[in-house]
Amino acid sequence: MAARANDTPPAYDPAQVRLAGFGRRFAALLIDWAICLVVAAFYANPQAVPWPPVLVLIVLNTVLIGLFGQTPGMALAGLRCIAIRDGGAIGLGRAFVRAILLALLIPAVVTDASRRGWHDRAAGSVVVLR
Repeated sequence: MAARANDTPPAYDPAQVRLAGFGRRFAALLIDWAICLVVAAFYANPQAVPWPPVLVLIVLNTVLIGLFGQTPGMALAGLRCIAIRDGGAIGLGRAFVRAILLALLIPAVVTDASRRGWHDRAAGSVVVLR
C-alpha cells in the first residue's frame, strides 16, 4: 500500500536546523580561498594574474556545493549549504549563480534576519550547522 503525502514527514523543516553564524562561514571561506590559491598557483602566478584563484573558487563552489552541499572549508567548519525548498543539494545551476555572487563578496556580507546573504537568497539556499 502506497503511503499518502500526509503520512510522510517533510524532507526539510526550517525549525529543526541551526543557522550558521558569520564567524564559521568566514572561516570556511578563508579555508576554501587558501585551497584555491594553492590550486591556481599550479598554472598561474596569483600575484601576477589575480583572476585564476577566483575562477577556481567559482568552479569549486559550483561543483561541490551543487552536488554535495559543502566545500572542504565548510566541511572543516561543520557547515552545509542546503536548498530552502527541500533541504537537499541545490544543484549545479543554482550553485553557479551562488558562486558568481559569492565571488563578488558584497552579496555575501549583506545578510537578512535568517543570516542569508544575497548569494543564498538568489540560489534558494541557506547555510546551516551540520
